[in-house]
Amino acid sequence: MRIPCRIVAEILQLLKHEVHPGVTSMALNNLAEKEARKHGSLPAFKGYSGYPFSLCCSLNDQVVHGMPTTHPLKNGDILSVDFGVVCGGYYGDAALTLSVGDVSDNAKRLMMATENSLYEAIDQAKPGNRLSDVSHAVQSYVESRGFSVVRDFVGHGIGKNLHESPQVPNFGLPGRGVKLKPGMVLAIEPMINEFGPDVKVLRDGWTAVTCDGGLSAHFEHTVAITENGPEILTKL
Repeated sequence: MRIPCRIVAEILQLLKHEVHPGVTSMALNNLAEKEARKHGSLPAFKGYSGYPFSLCCSLNDQVVHGMPTTHPLKNGDILSVDFGVVCGGYYGDAALTLSVGDVSDNAKRLMMATENSLYEAIDQAKPGNRLSDVSHAVQSYVESRGFSVVRDFVGHGIGKNLHESPQVPNFGLPGRGVKLKPGMVLAIEPMINEFGPDVKVLRDGWTAVTCDGGLSAHFEHTVAITENGPEILTKL
């Protein structure tokens, strides 16, 4: 799994440098797909349950599963890019939220809290802990900073399939759920809202947005649980 995860990490790093005012999310989608194929992998999302694109591009109040468009990004936007590939029969999956030009201080705080909560959660992904220790780490971190956790979407196991058991919520009491063991691999992905936690899915059947119009941020890593603790497979 290190191979597809490395490919995902490299492509997200490339996209990071391409996000600026004036670029379109469709151009980012096309670049990600081209790079995936160049690495001998296939985009994991294209065609998955009918999703038509390779990259999920969620803009501002879009939480997850936003579709690429030909509208130019504007200064002050925030854009979440979520990407996965399959290579050699195994999947890798990761996401990050990026500033487009100069963004508001609250947008910066939201993105920082979301990313930090991911690492708080990863610290709990070690043998002997329970699954909800990972979930609780996200919730306690972001709520103490005044933001809210999306409950309608969760992280997941990953391996020979893009989505496997167990589900990995970003909220809950500690000490519950399956015991974590070496060899498990989890896609841990906090989705955090600026204001309230409620979301709705638009008529396209994919794009989830905040109900109150507040911003949303999303960070994700594919993480292996080893005898020596967590290993982040999608980190360069």
